[in-house]
Amino acid sequence: MYSETLKIFAGSSNPRLAQRICEELDQPLGKIKLSRFKNGEIYCLYEESVRNCDVFLVQTFSHPINDHFVELLVMIDAAKRASARTINLVIPYYGYSRQERKEAPREPISAKMVADILTTMGANRVITIDLHAPAIQGFFNIPVDHLTALDVISDYIRAKNIPNPIVVSPDAGRAKTAEMLANILDAPFAIMIKKRPAHNEAVVHIIGEVEGQTPIIIEDMIDTGTTIVNVVEGLKEKGANNAYILATHPVFSGPALQRLDHPNIEEVVITDSMPIADDHPNRFKVLSIAPLLSNAIRIIIQGGSISSLFKYGGI
Repeated sequence: MYSETLKIFAGSSNPRLAQRICEELDQPLGKIKLSRFKNGEIYCLYEESVRNCDVFLVQTFSHPINDHFVELLVMIDAAKRASARTINLVIPYYGYSRQERKEAPREPISAKMVADILTTMGANRVITIDLHAPAIQGFFNIPVDHLTALDVISDYIRAKNIPNPIVVSPDAGRAKTAEMLANILDAPFAIMIKKRPAHNEAVVHIIGEVEGQTPIIIEDMIDTGTTIVNVVEGLKEKGANNAYILATHPVFSGPALQRLDHPNIEEVVITDSMPIADDHPNRFKVLSIAPLLSNAIRIIIQGGSISSLFKYGGI
């Protein structure tokens, strides 16, 4: 769908995904110069005209998240000052999404702060995937297209014909998505009750019969991998088989890759919403969300319904 007024630019967080999106749309990747001054300040220069164009900026909030966030703000400002018609943000992983409400006095609601800053800077639309809390959409006063990778992931896992599957929600927050996957796979459902004594730490309890079953654990993101490993080991103690791990966002902080290369994990299925090293262990399977994002961009430009992208229903 080549269009002279459609411009897609990649931030430095995930240029490979941006290139794949452009290939799906038969569009060239926009030319942009991103660099750093000696003191770390970010410089941005669009090397082609964006005047009266619909500009799409592809930037996921991967590590280092704060650098990529500020870089996106600089890109927005440069596009606005260059007279872009619309500025559309493609943010596969929305950072600070775990801070979407106050759980203790004097805490920030950082997800709302990020939404306010992006809107104030001049963004006209946000496209994102599998928010940690869907209510974050309400933090914006501009359109938010909240997509899901559930179709991509469920099609892959269903084709494997896993014997005796049981879908496991690692916490109450993912119960709805896990229930949808269980219906897709025509499999039973179990849920973990998780208590967090500290950040990135969790104690889990299992509700459901998992003995002799093959757990399929679905998450929106995997950060340190500690919780997933605790869940897998807890399921193994209850007599479950080796588990399959499904997640949209491979945040993978610290030694997460090594931690998830676990003998009780059969396969880790993730998407390319965030970059992952090419030399990852063989048990990791990376699925591309470029077709999903490119179809969303096509609908935004040409018209249509975003809900048509959801084979099994939205989230």
